[in-house]
Amino acid sequence: MADDDQAQEKTEQPSAKRLRESREKGQVARSKDLNAALILLFTAGGILLFGQHIARQMLWMMREAFHFNQASIITVNDMMRQIRPLIQASFFAILPLLMIILLVSLMAPLVMGGWIFSTEALQPKFSRLSPLKGFKRMFSLKGLAEMIKALLKFVLLSAVSIVVLKAQIKPLLALADFPLATAIGDGLWLIAWAFLFISSSLLLIAALDVPLQWYEHNKQLKMTKQELVDEYKETEGKPEVKSQIRRAQQEIAKRRMMSEVPKADVVLTNPTHYAVAMSYAQNGNRAPIVVAKGRDLIALQINRIAQAHKIPMLSVPPLARAVYFSTDLNAEIPRGLYVAVAQVLAYIFQLKNKDYYDREPAILRDLPIPADLRRDEENHG
Repeated sequence: MADDDQAQEKTEQPSAKRLRESREKGQVARSKDLNAALILLFTAGGILLFGQHIARQMLWMMREAFHFNQASIITVNDMMRQIRPLIQASFFAILPLLMIILLVSLMAPLVMGGWIFSTEALQPKFSRLSPLKGFKRMFSLKGLAEMIKALLKFVLLSAVSIVVLKAQIKPLLALADFPLATAIGDGLWLIAWAFLFISSSLLLIAALDVPLQWYEHNKQLKMTKQELVDEYKETEGKPEVKSQIRRAQQEIAKRRMMSEVPKADVVLTNPTHYAVAMSYAQNGNRAPIVVAKGRDLIALQINRIAQAHKIPMLSVPPLARAVYFSTDLNAEIPRGLYVAVAQVLAYIFQLKNKDYYDREPAILRDLPIPADLRRDEENHG
């Protein structure tokens, strides 16, 4: 019973598959406070950068708004004709600031979580409308953390705002003695700096929120040991299924190899434990190639196919073992066996054309096989 409870505890880190599926569903670690802090900070920077331009446009709009001819605004169309330039001027005045806000809003998610395009996240989830689940979220540990964070944010922003505004009282009151153009520019400058200081305090909230969001996201994705086992079986396949697939692949490879035996020029045998079928293109520049090889039952099958197709067979145990262990299937023999295999091929050539020779070809003995390519019959036979 204790083992079952332990198996159901989410104690394991999420797998790569779980992380990938979570991202596809649009579930990534996000910090709204971090995004809000970045947007507000860059907005304050934009006001400082384009503040003078905005102030000049505001001054022009005020002058235009209060300088008009009464006879020119008799009808509604006349009024719209007077207002339209003011609306256009206000839009183009704040357009650089709006572009900064848009750009930061698009780039801020890259800091944490990155961009995600998930259609599944757009689908409505009616489970969220459940009042019971809503109450559970309100009184959960996450809900408590959000409430504490909101309270801390309120206290921090209030304290910083009081300090900043208190420091700006005298400069703000002094604006009354300045000309209108100077007052608008300086006033916007003071507001921008106050906005920047207040927004900077949100970085402290974000510094606390980012680790919390990472922790909550990782906690939600954690897996039980049984989930890891099930995922492994689903991804890699059940052992018995993999074993059947492996046997099927081996059988296919075996049949393909056996189909190459009739094309061989010679089959070297041990004589019963090993069999190696080799092919050699006399007009080519390549060395002889092993087209089939096997031991025990497979060797016996190679020998039967070779006999059925009248492929020359030679019992040369040292060379057969050397080729078997040193050469992969469909690969050329190593350079150290060139001389020995060349003698075998010459013997086969003489055997096929013995009518042109005065005597039978000599039996192959003591083939030159390098020591590093020899295989002991006791260990490998």
